[in-house]
Amino acid sequence: MLGLALFSGLVYWLASCKIGYTLESALGSGLFIGFLYGIYFGDVVTGLALGASIQLVYLGMVSTGGNMPADNALAAVIAIPVAMKSGLNGNAAVALAVPFGVLGVFLDQLRRTSNSIWIRKADEYAKEGNAKGIFRCACVYPEIVLFFLRFVPVFLITLLGTDAVVSLLHSLPQFIINGFSVAGGILPAMGFAIIIMTIGKPKLMPYYFIGFFAVQYLGLNNMSTAIFGTCIALLIVFEKSKKEEC
Repeated sequence: MLGLALFSGLVYWLASCKIGYTLESALGSGLFIGFLYGIYFGDVVTGLALGASIQLVYLGMVSTGGNMPADNALAAVIAIPVAMKSGLNGNAAVALAVPFGVLGVFLDQLRRTSNSIWIRKADEYAKEGNAKGIFRCACVYPEIVLFFLRFVPVFLITLLGTDAVVSLLHSLPQFIINGFSVAGGILPAMGFAIIIMTIGKPKLMPYYFIGFFAVQYLGLNNMSTAIFGTCIALLIVFEKSKKEEC
């Protein structure tokens, strides 16, 4: 557990450190975090599947004005190892992940509050013309504080709580686990729906629901759904082109 706790704390810090911003979206995605845990547990396929399931929930998340509505990295870092140790499926892992995604928002608020200290200190260095001091306030000090805000909570939760959560899940009745699976299956659908509403295309919603329920009730796999969706899209485009020609 100590090794897993250290690994989880470092993964969460890496996913949220924002060094350079270039790889921020990739490092903090559920898919990438699932890949890392897949390597750690020796089951990359399961890790990627769990990470992808969690990432679907946050596809439509928009950080308006820099405000983070949910922390998908914390959700993945906590839920994926628990799911891989307890054998939860992707839907149940999603239901477990969402509350931790909300908790991550409070940690981010602590980060923002602490950054105000370094901003004032940087202003003092700017008056003195101290470029190195400004650099430390912009890059070094915030990362040190961020390490403690990100690494320490995840380390403690994983070290002290993962086995307890796994034991609790094993002791729960099957109907409760099934309830987690059902609730978790709805959340990715909401993620896709938010995307459609965000891009301002509510008229596309019927196609979305057709695809979603085709997968749920007809048992279509991803490949067949993609093929049917492509064919339907092409038919619509061709029909629209005919009308414009007329």
